[in-house]
Amino acid sequence: MKPRWQIDDEVRVIRNVRDDGTFPGANMGDLLVRRGSVGVIRDIGSFLQDQVIYSVHFYAENRMVGCREEELISRAEDWTPSRFEFREKVQSRISLRVKDEILVRAGDAGEIVKVVRQPTDDKASGVTYHVHFDTLPGRVLLIPETLLE
Repeated sequence: MKPRWQIDDEVRVIRNVRDDGTFPGANMGDLLVRRGSVGVIRDIGSFLQDQVIYSVHFYAENRMVGCREEELISRAEDWTPSRFEFREKVQSRISLRVKDEILVRAGDAGEIVKVVRQPTDDKASGVTYHVHFDTLPGRVLLIPETLLE
């Protein structure tokens, strides 16, 4: 089990990091570091002898957090920021229809199920979301970021 990064390497976290009950002064589920944040590797360890764990100091949050290898990318790698995150509540800016059937009306509430990033020259247009709308039970729609608020 060889670590991908070394101490003092700069990395970016690609998932929101929430307290699992082990972070001092936080409650379980609290957001510790938002996805896209940049930090520097300060220590390298392992968990259950099969997972590399990095202690990462995140600059903006001034917080040291343990991250698994699959939660990190190099700071130099392409990153497409998103306006919304997993589980955030959103509303449709317009009515959404397929042919003549309106599936979602403007203002209908929904929840982000997944963030889909596709790097493009225009970073913002490369983000779409799987959204579950309250008015459309059992269905998930792929919606561009520009159609949500």
